Amino acid sequence: MNEATLSAPIAKEPSAQQRIILDGLWFNNAIFAQLLGMCPLLGVTTSAENGLWMGLATLLVLIASNGVVSSIRHIVPKQVRIPVYITIIAAFVTIVDLAMNAWMHGMHQVLGLFIPLIVVNCTILGRAEAFASKNSAADSLLDALAMGSGFTLALVILGTVRELLGQGMIFGTVVFGADYPNMLMFILPPGAFIALGFILAIVNKINQGLEAAKKEQRQHPREVTL
Repeated sequence: MNEATLSAPIAKEPSAQQRIILDGLWFNNAIFAQLLGMCPLLGVTTSAENGLWMGLATLLVLIASNGVVSSIRHIVPKQVRIPVYITIIAAFVTIVDLAMNAWMHGMHQVLGLFIPLIVVNCTILGRAEAFASKNSAADSLLDALAMGSGFTLALVILGTVRELLGQGMIFGTVVFGADYPNMLMFILPPGAFIALGFILAIVNKINQGLEAAKKEQRQHPREVTL
């Protein structure tokens, strides 16, 4: 029997919904790829818990505002769309702010001014203008969930690194023991920039590896012998 050598097909391209998820979580991450929302990223991530709750607050606002913007995109005049979007975002930020003050007063005091500042987070207005105003409500909600989750992931990662190196803890749980010499520099603003720089370097290295692997697969598809 003759042997035939066939080239295995290149990996299937992700669907539109899968691409939205991948972009939001990784490839177009608001922090790792776009460097947006740096104010809360550097200001509140002294611990993983702070980063988590700040990210979740932003996620809720992003989901709600994307859904509303997408629903009214056909009736809002283009000339006033930006003020309308900002008003919608501000309304949901106020709801989140009041809810956290009522039911999570301790965390509300810790996050402080950064909760109202969600209104000016470029990620939220950017997704409203670039995506929600041009796509269906379902896709806009998926985009908001992915982008918000990616933003939250970035805050938690930086908060974890700073809390671990600065105090030897993660989510308030001691990891390195009582003898760990706390490096308080990582709790201070300079430490945030240093930690973020190393994280971005790792992310860029991973992306380069993924791109090289995709290029290699396109140039040299695997061969299957029958």
